Amino acid sequence: MKRILIIDDEAGFTRMVRINLEKDGEFEVREENRAGSALTTAREFRPDLILLDVIMPTRDGGDVAASMRKDRLLRNVPIIFLTATVSAREAGPDGLNSGGSLFLAKPVSTEVLIQRIKERLPANDEEEADKEPTSAASDPPAP
Repeated sequence: MKRILIIDDEAGFTRMVRINLEKDGEFEVREENRAGSALTTAREFRPDLILLDVIMPTRDGGDVAASMRKDRLLRNVPIIFLTATVSAREAGPDGLNSGGSLFLAKPVSTEVLIQRIKERLPANDEEEADKEPTSAASDPPAP
């Protein structure tokens, strides 16, 4: 099963998305409703993909994503941004691509969300192995 982490300050939204994704039978889903805990949760859960809200009270999604891109365990994990600041009409049926990131307008249908997740997930387990070194010996030597 592929691991999906949903980071959004709206607990009702994350619960609904988790339930709908888990019905598909292909995903293990974890919710995080505090942006300040997102990095820790992601490091512990080791997701294959992250669904990330853009606007959150303590830290916005762009800041959370930037922190993840600096983390050696998370830097290659695909992120799909979810936002209510872009309408479905503005985003179009395929979402809005900006700066190499996919933005989907809330609310998003389960079918579209699953389709976009599957498009962004690594194609096979070999790519999973590339996400991080398997041992400290494969890290570059310290200067």
